[in-house]
Amino acid sequence: MSRTSYPLQQINRWDVALCEFCNRQSRSLSVRNLFRIASRLGDGVFWYTLMIVLLLRYQAAALPAVIHMLLVGLTCTAIYKLVKHKTLRPRPFNVYPSIVCMGKTLDQFSFPSGHTLHAVGFSIVAVFYFPALIWLVLPFSILVAVSRPVLGLHYPSDVLAGALIGTAIALPSFAFV
Repeated sequence: MSRTSYPLQQINRWDVALCEFCNRQSRSLSVRNLFRIASRLGDGVFWYTLMIVLLLRYQAAALPAVIHMLLVGLTCTAIYKLVKHKTLRPRPFNVYPSIVCMGKTLDQFSFPSGHTLHAVGFSIVAVFYFPALIWLVLPFSILVAVSRPVLGLHYPSDVLAGALIGTAIALPSFAFV
């Protein structure tokens, strides 16, 4: 056994165990419904609605924020698709019978969580322009992130990777503002 294989196996065991724990919470109808709604809104509905509301409320003053969010979103999508189709990690419910799929998938692969990646990227940009939005976007982004393993769609490491990639895309984007 190599020096790195045991720690990686241990991390994988924790990842699966945490995913199983999160997914067991979806056996409760109220928990399952809450996270299904968060996941569905995280498909883009929440973010596009937020952009429209910002434009309606602040008009031209919101345009730089909305354009920035759209550009970060497009970049997130490009990176997400590239990484997802390079890694080809199967979704947890396809590998572990103890994990039950409680949501809808957009594709068959798990790594990284695109919902989390976009939620973090959009949140960072939105809060930069409108700091008061932190009270709305932070809890929502957390709900979206947690929804992924609860619904059996992603491992926690997929969610963590999505959050890190979303941050790595959003933060440097301010150099172009």
